[in-house]
Amino acid sequence: MEPQHHFDGKLLFALAASAILGIVFWNTWPLYPFRLLVVLMHESSHAAATLLVGGSVDRIVVSPNEAGLTLSRYPPSLLRAIVIASAGYVGSTLSGCVLLFVAARAKEGRWPLIALAAWCTLVALLYVRDGFTLLFAAGCAVGLGLVAKFGAPFLRRALLTFLAAFSCSYALYDIRDDLLHLAGPGGTDADALARATFIPAIVWGVLWGALSLALVALTLRKILVAAPQAATA
Repeated sequence: MEPQHHFDGKLLFALAASAILGIVFWNTWPLYPFRLLVVLMHESSHAAATLLVGGSVDRIVVSPNEAGLTLSRYPPSLLRAIVIASAGYVGSTLSGCVLLFVAARAKEGRWPLIALAAWCTLVALLYVRDGFTLLFAAGCAVGLGLVAKFGAPFLRRALLTFLAAFSCSYALYDIRDDLLHLAGPGGTDADALARATFIPAIVWGVLWGALSLALVALTLRKILVAAPQAATA
């Protein structure tokens, strides 16, 4: 019995092209909205982790300079602190992997985009208090909704694939900042955990990077190779 490959060539090419374009044109203005969107994913992952460990979220902020902030409260606990701090980068990668898996399986890609639009709307309604983040989240919800309704199936799937590749790349790019301290001393989630655990920030960066790479590899393996099927007589 041979494993079945069911990931079509066009989507595989779109994934590779998205990753390359995202890296080559990382700091260009056309990708600015996508960078802000994955910042929103990053902060939403912090918020989701906070809720999962029994805390509460006051607000989420995305700044024009691509900085993000999640203000939350939770019962003092080192384990909770580790889960919440780790959720940003790992959650961004996980979100990208989910999008990638959905893009590979979806025939039209309409409902995943509608789900993303609903997520932007929910975040805006529940946790956004400032004008810029509200305007951006609302704009994303409208834009994603329009593509879901009027975009061609290939365009919808291509957008999902690009968002998946970009989200995974952005998480690893940010982890690189933790390793090299490009965000400045004390400015990253890894630095916050280093102060709480006395484990160097570079260790957290390496752990998050390894976990993120493992998630991407497992997702690609799941997509590229289907489970073997029994031979027929």
